[in-house]
Amino acid sequence: MSPLSRLEAASAPTLAQRRAARREQKKRAQAARVTPPVRVRLNPLQILGWRAVSGMIVAGLSVVLYLFLTADAFYVSSVAIGGEKYLTREEIFRFSDVAQRHIFWIDPDEVEARLERVANIADAKVYVGWPPDMVQIIVTEREPALIWEQSVRVWVDVNGIVMTQREDRPELLRIVASNVDEPLDVGARVPQTIVDGALQLRQRHPNIDVLIYDPLKGLGYRDGGGWTVWFGDGHEIDTKLLVYYRVVESIKAKGIQPGDIYMNEPDRPVYTVLWRENG
Repeated sequence: MSPLSRLEAASAPTLAQRRAARREQKKRAQAARVTPPVRVRLNPLQILGWRAVSGMIVAGLSVVLYLFLTADAFYVSSVAIGGEKYLTREEIFRFSDVAQRHIFWIDPDEVEARLERVANIADAKVYVGWPPDMVQIIVTEREPALIWEQSVRVWVDVNGIVMTQREDRPELLRIVASNVDEPLDVGARVPQTIVDGALQLRQRHPNIDVLIYDPLKGLGYRDGGGWTVWFGDGHEIDTKLLVYYRVVESIKAKGIQPGDIYMNEPDRPVYTVLWRENG
């Protein structure tokens, strides 16, 4: 062995030294990977400051809520109303039942339903906002098509709904109910066929101002010839009228004065005889 080889061998680390070196490196690596905990010290004044701010916010919201619930400005004392024709604004306000209610507790759908239960009101729209016009109501009223006289006079619309008569309307067709004592209740309904039949008769004979109604005989009309013609429940008015014209021609040709002519069944008309010219 050369002198150089003996020197290198002498300076090479032993196995124990190499193991010790590796253990030292592993310890340093582990120490480098472990991060020491960071301790943050909070200033008690900062904590107190946030609590104070939160408390002020809660207190402010409480004050605002208290004002909303107690201030007179948020209780309804009047409403904006539109669309009225026969009803007065005071009546609509009373029907709405929102007086002195808090704006937060008003349900527009509930108020609309309450208004539409009034017979004269066909449709209602309710809008809730902020002062000064917190509640706005727009109504559509029913239009009268007939005047129905049964102890008292009421209006009847094209759907047969009975309403309170709001004013004198002499141009409307009037129906006088006979053999009936009890008045029609507001909100009740007249049979649709009666309403349609009456309006058809008025359309065919605009000179008719008054019809009569009997629960058994139906719609009737006192003819200028001195008799009463009954049309039943209002069905097939046009057909009944055509047959009626022929019946009148026939009885006149026979010199008969009828008392009542019954057109309830147009294929079997019936009439009573008061007298005959040659009888």
